[in-house]
Amino acid sequence: MVTTPGETMPAPVDLLRVPVNGIEVNVAVRGTGPELLLLHGFPHTWRLWSAVMAPLSDHYRVIAPDLRGLGDTTRAADGYDAENLATDAEHLLAALGVDSAAVVAIDAGMPPAFLLAMRRPDLVRRLVLMEALLGRLPGAEDFLAAGPPWWFGFHAVPGLAEQVLAGHEAEYVDWFLAAGTQGRGIPAEIRDAFAAAYSGTESLRCAFEHYRAMPTTARQIEAATLGSRLSVSTLAIGAHPVGPALYHQLRPVSDDVTRLDIAECGHIIPLDRPEALVAALTGFLR
Repeated sequence: MVTTPGETMPAPVDLLRVPVNGIEVNVAVRGTGPELLLLHGFPHTWRLWSAVMAPLSDHYRVIAPDLRGLGDTTRAADGYDAENLATDAEHLLAALGVDSAAVVAIDAGMPPAFLLAMRRPDLVRRLVLMEALLGRLPGAEDFLAAGPPWWFGFHAVPGLAEQVLAGHEAEYVDWFLAAGTQGRGIPAEIRDAFAAAYSGTESLRCAFEHYRAMPTTARQIEAATLGSRLSVSTLAIGAHPVGPALYHQLRPVSDDVTRLDIAECGHIIPLDRPEALVAALTGFLR
């Protein structure tokens, strides 16, 4: 890369393997400054954040792991409930020498981020949650009026989805990527990385274990909110299809929650509307 006088080289992405909580987490780290932890969902890896890591790394040390069982993180046999995923994140931050971080999470990364903030408000400086539901907490009735998304049940049956999808993983991932960007799609190199990450029955099993743990996660969220409130300042970002449902779940259990809806944006906010997300994060985290 060539720079002109006065320009600086962009911070590189460092890929690390960090032993935490009985697994090795693959994590991308970029930039310097206050730490910012990014937690992805399905069917993603840390590359979900590719379009936002560069601008954010101008001001933050951005930490983007692959979740348990996904991407290049260990294909663990178990431990996919949100409490244990929160422990993964907590131990990862400790291993990287972080004692305070802002946390941004979407989809499957959202429940563990919420529980981490509930139990460690000293560790989570600010919290941004996007496009997912908090178990069975009230507030999502309109979103769930026609029932939960069809793939929740399909993924939940042990052994079924990974056998049905064997040999057709890329086509399945493509459906979610198209739906999650309202047909606009994502860059080919990131699409190919996602498809490769979810190829093979063991990769699929690990992905679907996140769904199979949802009943346990829902009980954990309910228990966490029975006697405590979320004290960390929180931004709830909605797009399509979840929209404001998450905000409505958070409002009764939070001391300080702000709602932001991004118009004309699909579920995969960091790739569909990265500029809008960077603007939102920059304003809220500052």
